[in-house]
Amino acid sequence: MKPAIVFVGCVLATSPLQAKELTSVGISVGSLGNPYYVALAAGAEHAAKEINPNVKVTALGFERDLNKQVEQIDNYIAAGVDMIVMSAADPKAIEPAVAKAKAAGIKVLAVDNSVDNADVIVTTDNVAAGTIACQYIADKIGGKGNVIIQNGPQNSGVIDRVVGCKEVFGKYPDITILSDNQDGKSSRDGGMDVMLGDLTRFPDIQGVFTCCDPQAIGSDLAARQLKRDGIIITSVDGAPDIVEALKSDTLIEASASQDPYGMAVTAVKMGYDLMNDKPVAEPKMLVTPKLVTRENVDQYKGWGG
Repeated sequence: MKPAIVFVGCVLATSPLQAKELTSVGISVGSLGNPYYVALAAGAEHAAKEINPNVKVTALGFERDLNKQVEQIDNYIAAGVDMIVMSAADPKAIEPAVAKAKAAGIKVLAVDNSVDNADVIVTTDNVAAGTIACQYIADKIGGKGNVIIQNGPQNSGVIDRVVGCKEVFGKYPDITILSDNQDGKSSRDGGMDVMLGDLTRFPDIQGVFTCCDPQAIGSDLAARQLKRDGIIITSVDGAPDIVEALKSDTLIEASASQDPYGMAVTAVKMGYDLMNDKPVAEPKMLVTPKLVTRENVDQYKGWGG
């Protein structure tokens, strides 16, 4: 009798594809001397290390130099990073560098200002930020008086804030915009220099909107130096320094808050989903700002970090 031959069938279990590992992230922001960009970089690093504690994160400031930012992106491409988190020096001029990174398989995440061909865009609704900050001035001066719009580096965020501010002031026939084209360079020194010039040129000013908090701090210092008062200063950011200014004897009365830390966290999480071919519901996300004033500053929780 021949022995029976038994075939034992086996079923190969199928397991879901393993998620791609996040090994390296490159960050390119305006300046690591600016607390806003420090918070942005910290948020991106925190989110990346939640995904992989061993991820390599490199953060660099391009110091308002477009060519330097392009060079940073080229270096990140050469290093083979998985994603680039960036705040663009110029949203249009940077697009070729973004396209080059994407062609190399790198996810590009635009935080703070918009770049049309980025994979993910997470920004404050900057038109709304300019609107609420300048409406505060208009209300405080009773819809009449002379105002300054202190401009800044021409990225999408600054441009949109000025648009929102002008829309407000344009509704009041008795509000005169004395100046709107001076660049405070998103810095305390830049804001101080511009404000010193404006205070020298214009003897009668009721309100000043600055495009970011460091410029507001500098503008207040300039007014103190020239012993000018009776001017309402508002801004955008909700930075730690502005919180102290709102609690102190300064001319600064309000700031439209952002959350650079939280926006960067959100962007990295969305970028990681895209790395793993998971669709994101809103690849372009606008975060609504809130106005922080002397009246409500004690309830303000500050940046997400």
